[in-house]
Amino acid sequence: MIWTQTYDPLGNLWLSTLVAALPVILLMSLLASGRVTAHMAALAGLLAALVLAIFVYVPEQGGLSYAERVTAWLPTMLAAAGNGAAFGLLPIGWIVLMAIFLYSLTVTTGQFEIVKHSVAALSDDRRIQALLIAFSFGAFIEGAAGFGTPVAISAALMMGAGFKPLYAAGLALLANTSPVAFGALGTPIITLAQVTGLEVLALSQMAGRQLPIFSLIVPAWLVWVMAGWRGVVGVWPALVVCGGSFALVQFLVANLHGPWLVDVTGGLISLVSLALFLKIWQPAQTWHFADEARDAAAAGAVAHSRRQILSAWVPWLLLTIFVFVWGLPQVKGVLGTPGKAHKDAFVKSDETVESHPTFVMVKVPALHQRIARDAPVVREREVERAIYELNWLSATGTGILFAAVLSAVWMGISPARFLAVFAATCWKMRWPLFTIACMLAIAFTTRYSGMDATLGLAFTRTGWLYPLFAAMLGWLGVALTGSDTSSNALFGSLQTITAGQLVEQGVLPLSDTQAKVLLAAANSTGGVMGKMIDAQSIVVAAVATGQHNQEGPILRFVFWHSLVLALLMGVLVLLQAYVFPWMIP
Repeated sequence: MIWTQTYDPLGNLWLSTLVAALPVILLMSLLASGRVTAHMAALAGLLAALVLAIFVYVPEQGGLSYAERVTAWLPTMLAAAGNGAAFGLLPIGWIVLMAIFLYSLTVTTGQFEIVKHSVAALSDDRRIQALLIAFSFGAFIEGAAGFGTPVAISAALMMGAGFKPLYAAGLALLANTSPVAFGALGTPIITLAQVTGLEVLALSQMAGRQLPIFSLIVPAWLVWVMAGWRGVVGVWPALVVCGGSFALVQFLVANLHGPWLVDVTGGLISLVSLALFLKIWQPAQTWHFADEARDAAAAGAVAHSRRQILSAWVPWLLLTIFVFVWGLPQVKGVLGTPGKAHKDAFVKSDETVESHPTFVMVKVPALHQRIARDAPVVREREVERAIYELNWLSATGTGILFAAVLSAVWMGISPARFLAVFAATCWKMRWPLFTIACMLAIAFTTRYSGMDATLGLAFTRTGWLYPLFAAMLGWLGVALTGSDTSSNALFGSLQTITAGQLVEQGVLPLSDTQAKVLLAAANSTGGVMGKMIDAQSIVVAAVATGQHNQEGPILRFVFWHSLVLALLMGVLVLLQAYVFPWMIP
């Protein structure tokens, strides 16, 4: 039996939209209240999503009573939640666990203290440190791995460097915005092209004519959040070098080459450019948080030899190398990741499980090819796949594990101590991993039930303002799913369908192709601003900075920045649609 999703189960679009939003509203409200732990808030959101999916969004099926349909639909929605939870644990939870484990190894050996002081040696100014770690290095890690890796690593580094926990988490989240659309070697843009049928290069070019503007804004925004406008003025040359070099590379690579190496090259060049610039320039006044001036001065007085500094950075160099290598498609193929043709063949086969030494693929029982999306979300009725892939060797987290093993050897950690630190990290991460699993279970439940599409369709009824809301739809998609890639898979087709309708109605003064490229790209570029408020990222940032049960303050710290930046992206898309159409490829 195949169930076709219904997008207006209550017969009133706005009432259905309100109901579809309830799980997210409940989750975010509980998190923001600070009175409920993150794992309990996530569990409450998941239960709400399941109840609404099973009892409200149960599709029509001729010949079956409501009770019969609910009974038949229940296993499907439970399977959707289980599939999401499994995906939350691997690959996402595995990445976070290994990143925190590597960090713990460097802390327990005292090597992280040396890293902390070496960062201060480049510049003892907190504004400069935030630019180096959160923006430039974070962009490089985003380009190589994505999926929460840059937030985990950047937040941990900033915390170790002496930042307040809330600022370490919040700034890492704020910085992980403009690079996200080209993260994991361009995966979000590549997925968007596959979903919409548009050319990869055209979408890359469009994103490359929107995001560089925000790559100039975000570094200044980071400093403004920390130190106000006077703080921004005090480091404007560094902002020009840091954001300007990244924005220039982002524009050139995205427009001339494609989405694959935008963040890797941009982040690396930004990091090197700023580090070299600091050799000849330093801010006139060194800025610290008000209550840390004495500690910062003491930290600057610690002297380490060049050999000690290089040795302390080896684990992080190994991390960078392994994350980058593990992200290369050629390496993934060697490590046993099944390609698209392989997956398509598996879908057509009668097998329910395909097992290899390095990966397992499972057609999720009660869910695979049991649900169909329908117009207007897609042009033609599409039956949804539900394949869970356990790519244990090619997973980014496994690459970080190898980096941790080699780092332990380098730092002289005994096997017994290595295992003790690993066990302690697993125990520390038990509730965060549970929370991440619940967050992804919510995302998959809303996706397979059709609740996410109900929310998306509400945006399409905004007429000539839709280009602005196209970016907001992407923002919502990432906030719901925790991934720009998932948001593009979710709403990419809806964006192009709406674009075509607006052109036919004479609302958009663009060609059909231009409108589709603009609004599809807006889904991804607007979505990057939602990355900082998705519950998964909030939990990762809290774990990386040791802020157990402090997800609420982190969410409050970043929420309005996320919303305002998304609106600014929407305004840019609106201007490109009506005032600057020459910017559209």
